[in-house]
Amino acid sequence: MWGFFSSKVCRILRYTSVKLLLHLSDFIGYYFMFKTIMSKPTTNNITIKGATTIAILVALTGCQTLPSAEMKKPTSTVDSNPLTAAMPAIDRQGHIAYVEEQGSGSAKVSTLYSIRPDGSDRQLIDQITGYIYAPAWSADGQLLAYSKQAPREHPKIYIYDKSSKTRNLVVNAEGSNMSASFSPDGQYLLYSSTVGGNADIYKMRLSDGKTEQLTTLPSTEVQPSYAADGKSFVYTSDKVRAGRPRIYRYHFATGKAVPVPTNGYVASPQLSVDGQRMAYLNGRKAAVMTLATGQVVSLAETGLDEPARLSPSGNYAVYPTRFSKVSGQVGGQSLGRQKGGDLVIHSLLGNTSYAINSQNGGVVRSPIWGR
Repeated sequence: MWGFFSSKVCRILRYTSVKLLLHLSDFIGYYFMFKTIMSKPTTNNITIKGATTIAILVALTGCQTLPSAEMKKPTSTVDSNPLTAAMPAIDRQGHIAYVEEQGSGSAKVSTLYSIRPDGSDRQLIDQITGYIYAPAWSADGQLLAYSKQAPREHPKIYIYDKSSKTRNLVVNAEGSNMSASFSPDGQYLLYSSTVGGNADIYKMRLSDGKTEQLTTLPSTEVQPSYAADGKSFVYTSDKVRAGRPRIYRYHFATGKAVPVPTNGYVASPQLSVDGQRMAYLNGRKAAVMTLATGQVVSLAETGLDEPARLSPSGNYAVYPTRFSKVSGQVGGQSLGRQKGGDLVIHSLLGNTSYAINSQNGGVVRSPIWGR
């Protein structure tokens, strides 16, 4: 999602789309921002003057055990909810990570949860007074990468280990470090950063922190997402026209990127495991495209400018919404009547949907479905 920096407000990408809207008269450049939602103020305004600033620093730190917290656990509906019961085991037994926000401004509290697709087993992963952005699972579902921003600090990337319930700080470069994506073998991490001035895409080897810059254009390159074969990744760029993002596929073998055929304003791509579908933000709608035919299924205008995200099988999609208008619900609250939002799970095969309520009535953001 694309936003702009003014003298008083800057917005940050969270693993959705990015907007580039402001042209300053006293120099040529742009203020970039990253966010996965609307109205995401950040405490560190990052000025990109003519496409320069900052140098990279990557710090790997030790593990920190997370605090435990009691969650409200809705009764499992795996047998009674037709959509859940019909899911293949790889989806039904997986976990959906998402962010729930409460409060605003300096009082904003962001909480990272995981939950089963039937609405059960909700677990708190992390919480901060500030912002949490763009969680992303590893291919085996054991690790979760996400960006976290405390007041007056830049966004940093952490990795949470589901087995040990610990987190590691892995990217602490000066700038906005966002939209992490694990390689299929779990050895590398793609992410975007403004450490060099522009928003570019970097590749880090997790074993030793060695980092390589993959994009070097004066435009904005963000939101990388690995293909399941590890040979390429998709990402968002405005290199053709500033402020008009398109989706590209970067091939590691050639170091070249080619556009993915789409129409209009598009951002925040994610490929299915079999490579046949791509979930993304299409205009202001969560959408899924069948790549072979170009057929697009527009799921909903979420009210949050958030993309859809695919299940491990690729046959289901999840997206957040402020007020869901679907026929089923999980969590014991009436749909469309709460102040926060829901997770909506949609079958791409049967065109049916149901919703999972937020934990505490907060605004729901950035869901991602892992094994």
